[in-house]
Amino acid sequence: MIIYEKKSVLTELATMARKIIYLINPISGTKKKAQVRELISRKTREEGLDFEIIPTKADGDYSFLRKKVKEEAVTDVVICGGDGTVNGVVRALQKTRVNIGIIPMGSGNGLAFAAKIPKQITGALTVIFEGRSFETDAFYINEHFSCMLCGIGFDASVAHEFAKQKKRGLQTYIKVSTLQFFKAKSFSFEIKLKDGLLKTEAFFLCIANSNQFGNNFTIAPKASLSDGLLDIVIVKKMNKLLLPFSILYQLSGTNAIQPVSDYAKNKNIIYLQTDQLSIRNTDNAPIHIDGDPRETSGEFDIKIVKNCFRLLRPVS
Repeated sequence: MIIYEKKSVLTELATMARKIIYLINPISGTKKKAQVRELISRKTREEGLDFEIIPTKADGDYSFLRKKVKEEAVTDVVICGGDGTVNGVVRALQKTRVNIGIIPMGSGNGLAFAAKIPKQITGALTVIFEGRSFETDAFYINEHFSCMLCGIGFDASVAHEFAKQKKRGLQTYIKVSTLQFFKAKSFSFEIKLKDGLLKTEAFFLCIANSNQFGNNFTIAPKASLSDGLLDIVIVKKMNKLLLPFSILYQLSGTNAIQPVSDYAKNKNIIYLQTDQLSIRNTDNAPIHIDGDPRETSGEFDIKIVKNCFRLLRPVS
């Protein structure tokens, strides 16, 4: 179903002719589609803005948006969905001048929460109407695009298993994570940085532009969405009983970014920043990208894309 709304000429001039496309994911999260559509329509009408509501695509192909945005002078594309939908839309619209907005309606909502976008629909709409667009980085891991983070190892095992579940949400994620914890094993990695080669056994690696997996699970608390750097978190092999405590320490933000000289020290978690790296995944550890499982590879080449897209965020 497609819904169109028009505004008056006077209102158009007053609002600088903004036109918004809302993409609503019919299966993301637990919100009722009709209620969400009605609320968005009503609030946008009250702002006197042109808008169009279209459903998200099951195949994740949003390449049609580039032409649509250009031909129809669309100023904003707002994603009402989860991290997977955000990834697909941003990938299609990267390096354009259109503003990207998010109304978080997924299971994790990692990018939205990293950008301080409220979970409540009315609060997120306020950001759309009154916020400001900020240039935001993204990155590629081989040919795969990420606007949030990717994980290799244990957290990817969780993502692969979570994707199989009929019921989504935080409780399901915690249940799957707990079950996967008892099966967790370490993997061998060779990580090539500008400063040298780091060989390690680790439960998982996280390559992050965003600070979190989602649900404010801030695995990379020092990460910035627009500093031109990726935060790398290496959760090394350790006594499995220590693993939850080490992760909690990382989540707390206490673990500082480490200089090269500290990499070889006996620390359970290595935390560093870089603008380029490659990884040899010798044990073929599983991988997820922005929460979605992907086919793994023996080699990963990671490249940042600076100022990749314009994200609508709260002004303060």
